[in-house]
Amino acid sequence: MTKIFNDPSEFAEEALAGFCDVHSDLVRQVPGGAVRRYRPARPKVAVLAGGGSGHYPAFAGLIGTGLADGAVVGNIFTSPSAQQAYSVAKAAESGAGVVFTYGNYAGDVMNFGIASERLSAEGIAVENVLVTDDIASAPPSESGKRRGIAGDFTVFKLMGAAAERGDSLADVVRLGRKANHRTRTIGTAFAGCTFPGAEAPLFSLPDGQMGLGLGIHGEPGLHDTDLPSARELGQELVSRLLAETPECAGDRIAVILNGLGSTKHEELFVLWGTVAPLLRDAGYTLVMPEVGELVTSLDMAGASLTVTWLDEELEPLWIAPAETPAYRRGSAGLPVESLSGEEASDGGAAFVEFLATDASRSYAAACVAAIDAARTSLHDAEERLGRMDAIAGDGDHGRGMVRGVDAAAAAASVALQQGAGAGDVLVAAGDAWADKAGGTSGVLWGAGLRAFGESIGNSAAPTAAGLAAGVTAFAGRIVELGKAETGDKTMVDALLPFASAFRRLLAEGTVPGKAWQDAAREAAAAAAATADLLPLKGRARPLAEKSLGTPDPGATSLAMVFAVMGPHFTNTAAAEGTASAGRESIGAEA
Repeated sequence: MTKIFNDPSEFAEEALAGFCDVHSDLVRQVPGGAVRRYRPARPKVAVLAGGGSGHYPAFAGLIGTGLADGAVVGNIFTSPSAQQAYSVAKAAESGAGVVFTYGNYAGDVMNFGIASERLSAEGIAVENVLVTDDIASAPPSESGKRRGIAGDFTVFKLMGAAAERGDSLADVVRLGRKANHRTRTIGTAFAGCTFPGAEAPLFSLPDGQMGLGLGIHGEPGLHDTDLPSARELGQELVSRLLAETPECAGDRIAVILNGLGSTKHEELFVLWGTVAPLLRDAGYTLVMPEVGELVTSLDMAGASLTVTWLDEELEPLWIAPAETPAYRRGSAGLPVESLSGEEASDGGAAFVEFLATDASRSYAAACVAAIDAARTSLHDAEERLGRMDAIAGDGDHGRGMVRGVDAAAAAASVALQQGAGAGDVLVAAGDAWADKAGGTSGVLWGAGLRAFGESIGNSAAPTAAGLAAGVTAFAGRIVELGKAETGDKTMVDALLPFASAFRRLLAEGTVPGKAWQDAAREAAAAAAATADLLPLKGRARPLAEKSLGTPDPGATSLAMVFAVMGPHFTNTAAAEGTASAGRESIGAEA
């Protein structure tokens, strides 16, 4: 159990600050993560690893010569925000382009994608390389849906070495994707991990059992089996990996036997005593194998085995020198020049003077009250939402929603005090939510609130039709980003019924307050009904069967939030938008 902490919600930030202080000779902290203390003497591709905290040495521990140029660091098991990714990229970029590389999780894909769009718009060449090495999370025919776990390290190492020797952005990306295509991982857990401040692990196993096919975000394994001997476990792991040998694979492989947090090195060495002979008996030469902790999951007890099939391009990169706080190989001293903190951009937004009408500013106060109501509701439900999420996910949904709404409430209040109208208040709230919450729900809620704010604007309080348009914009942006549909067991299962019911009721002449209330009831019913669904998106998908009987936490929290926001959002709309005007305009929209 994680026992050393102050405020659990600040654990990740405090850990990163301590890490950067200890290793100040190699790294420095920047908004959103950390970068190398020194930059190259001439422009080189910046390889930026990223993901949530709780996986040390990944990701910040891998910053250094021959490996990553920086790390984007989110909250525990939560993807960093787009703002964090943008800020770290601005601090690390040296003129030859940026490549983000990370595990294949929905929140990471969204947030790094948004950051990439922003960097590209500024003329910075940027690419993304996703890691999909976990063979347990999807069949070979759907390898693009697989999670990234300990194979992250191999891909990061090969890309970092390519960038260090001066390869172009296109070549670094090509080699990274080639490495990913040739990398396979299978893992197993003996006990779950525990969040700082939590009273129990995210999952538990019966005595004498293990979970095969685990992720690295506190998820349980896909299959619970009797705990085997080390010899039997090694045979199981090796046979599963070799069954997925890539086409045209050679006979030289990079191998990682990785501990997940609480498994002792001595235990790993015992397991290696079975793994290595089996691989050699299969005709393979093991090239500089690694046994130890490289990609962990807080204090989880477990191990994973990774194999990367090398070739004449990849092997020199695997054996190339590297020097980072957590990983050293050979001598990696290269010419560098100092980069002071003042020279690095933190990606901060410039000051904006707010322009708005008095009517919009008045409605902005109602928007702030709506967010405050959501804040109270989410704080009350944090533990329950976390327990729901831990059934088939990583248990962080409650904490992520609380972090997001806290940041949104603070930003909305500041914007209101500075004279912002309703649209700008909601935009500020959305951007803060996405930045501080991270993860899939963070980026979706942030983008949705921004779209809502952009729709209603700052010129007047919204009419009923304007409020319906705002809800439609909120839903449309979330569906566009998340690519989820009704029935996928996501927040969309509650969101789309709400938006549809709200528009329909307004078109029928129901006053906005009553329409919102009734639509919120439909959303709550739809959220409850997700208990009967199997998840087709997100981290819960690999553990679909385990989630049966439990409603989707994202749909549940959305219905909860919309229910308490309604009286505030609809108050001014009811006063200024007549039912007949709403009926005419909304009927046309529908």
